[in-house]
Amino acid sequence: MSAKKLLLLAGDYVEDYEIMVPFQALQAVGHTVHAVCPGKLAGDYVHTAIHDFEGAQTYSEKPGHRFTLNASFVETRAETYDALVIPGGRAPEYLRLNAEVIALVKHFASSGKPIAAICHGAQLLAAAGVISGRRISAYPACAPEVTLAGGQYAEIPVDQAVTDGKIVTAPAWPAHPAWIAQFLKVLGTTITH
Repeated sequence: MSAKKLLLLAGDYVEDYEIMVPFQALQAVGHTVHAVCPGKLAGDYVHTAIHDFEGAQTYSEKPGHRFTLNASFVETRAETYDALVIPGGRAPEYLRLNAEVIALVKHFASSGKPIAAICHGAQLLAAAGVISGRRISAYPACAPEVTLAGGQYAEIPVDQAVTDGKIVTAPAWPAHPAWIAQFLKVLGTTITH
């Protein structure tokens, strides 16, 4: 396996688990992961939010940890990365308004590079117009956006993921084992026991 250089898009109130778990897991298997946020530099942090499923009609939200960025958005060049990771939470809803973020997402999709998006991360895929004709999972509240962007919303259990070509998506953080495993497969990462 050759190690890959991965870009992870962050923003304030990104979902805590959905940024921290892939950030650490992908590094643990030997990949380099650069976490960036528009308007912030390496060493700055983003606030995270913990979303939980506690029997209400939607998730609850609580303050999470401060997540320290290890690269600067202003220095990011999409062509130097092998794949893109988009965590969910509230960050994608406003990151999709940033033209530079949309250009990054479009670059990865048009270049055929692997993309992993979870939960509300599908909002960025929809806004970038890169999911037409693709089977895409997301948090159920994002299903209309997936459909309106021409995607086929994949209604799957919260602990499952779906791969369509080089795009791997999942509904929420309970899917981390399936989502990360499928993304590693798309990256060409093999783990032997």
